[in-house]
Amino acid sequence: MLTFISVVIAAIIFEFSNGFHDAANAIATVVSTRVLTPRKAIAMAAFFNLTGALFGAAVAATIGKGLVDTNIVTLATVLSAVIAAFAWNIITWWCGLPSSSSHALIGGLCGAALAAARGDWSVIKWNAGVWPKVVVPMITSPFAGFICGGLIMFLLFVALHRLTPHFVHSLFGKLQILSAAWMAHSHGTNDAQKTMGIITLALFTGTKAGNFDHLPAWLEFLKTPEFILPKWVIGLCALTMSIGTAAGGWRIIRTLGHRMVKLQPVHGFAAETTAALIIQGASYYGIPLSTTHVITSSIMGVGAVKRLGGMKWTVVERIVWAWIFTLPASGLIGYALARITVSL
Repeated sequence: MLTFISVVIAAIIFEFSNGFHDAANAIATVVSTRVLTPRKAIAMAAFFNLTGALFGAAVAATIGKGLVDTNIVTLATVLSAVIAAFAWNIITWWCGLPSSSSHALIGGLCGAALAAARGDWSVIKWNAGVWPKVVVPMITSPFAGFICGGLIMFLLFVALHRLTPHFVHSLFGKLQILSAAWMAHSHGTNDAQKTMGIITLALFTGTKAGNFDHLPAWLEFLKTPEFILPKWVIGLCALTMSIGTAAGGWRIIRTLGHRMVKLQPVHGFAAETTAALIIQGASYYGIPLSTTHVITSSIMGVGAVKRLGGMKWTVVERIVWAWIFTLPASGLIGYALARITVSL
């Protein structure tokens, strides 16, 4: 029972860190264009992350039972995965890099499961889960964000070129609030689901192992004989992510909203709309997408259409390296932690 409580606490801490780490995903552009003050933008993102987190369960199912063999998973395995993801989140947050919390959690889970299986790679559902729902989207989603962001920006340029800059600025100053809210909602539908899946996996694993057999009657709600998301888990994760978002992620907001390219409201609208469309579609099909990758590449696409020379490619290069290292780095951390628990 103590291990399960540790898993839940670690998962909640991770969800909180996910909220402040990824707060920039929805509001970096709306802050950098000065459409909203940072305080108002974070409050809006917190609310719409909450609404998004209350919808759907496809992504949670993918994380909880679609990536590794649940027969090998123990509560210690889940705990190692969450701690690994949290550690990578903190490292990249401190460096101001918008890495993927999703990939950190997935890498940590795969690494920990591999350690629990003592190096048996068959425990990782490569063909049915990791390849089609993690690796392929990891490669294609940034390209989709870049191309679609650039395309939407180009179409807006064509449609608006006869209008005065003042009118365009005023119009998209209002529209960008809607696009940022949609982006925050989409982020909630995808990112909050991942921790829900992890906690449900812990409940399912604990129930199967008989850890909850002798609990008092008032704790019967913990028993989860089938992998079904309990309502209390959904509510807890949604609220935690919302609170984490309210805490803000100023280091990453500066990287996305200021250092990469200078944006105006019309550019922010194009980037946020692109990202929201892609993330919403992925959530529907249960793909645990990196919302960070999508919004960052969308901003890159919009910035490239705006002025290719205006992109700060040294910042882009640092971000790309963070993307590349997230899965293996968090996987190694998860593997090491799980090996320690196995040897104890």
